[in-house]
Amino acid sequence: MDATALISLLVTCTSAGVMSVAIRQHIHNTRDLRRLRARQISANSHIQKSRMDLMETRNRARLLEETVKNGTSAVEKVHKAITTTTFSLIDRFSTSEEFRENARKARDSHDYTSDQIYRTVHTTNKALHILADTLFIGKKEKKLTARKEQKKK
Repeated sequence: MDATALISLLVTCTSAGVMSVAIRQHIHNTRDLRRLRARQISANSHIQKSRMDLMETRNRARLLEETVKNGTSAVEKVHKAITTTTFSLIDRFSTSEEFRENARKARDSHDYTSDQIYRTVHTTNKALHILADTLFIGKKEKKLTARKEQKKK
């Protein structure tokens, strides 16, 4: 065997060995990259779930506040319609001027009291929303930011 053939054979064997090592390293790196991506997706999924939970909590609090607000407003409108109709009928059909005057005083007192009650309900609803926001939503936000800070360290 001459030297060129021997060198050629050695280069081919070395190339095959190097290629084999490179292929094994590529397979190993691909497997590690897949694992890393799976962990990254899982971590992002967990963070996204926490964010979605926080958004859901905020939306529920907003929905509750709007429900109480709209329900109270509806009851208030119906209440005013009934009292307006009742006192208007008394004023229109009553034959006694003294009875009409007493009904007007009762209406003024009733309207003042009911306005105060409905204002109190609206104010209490807002206060409860702020309290819930502070207690529940603030707590969830703190947990979410604490996780972010722990992961950065």
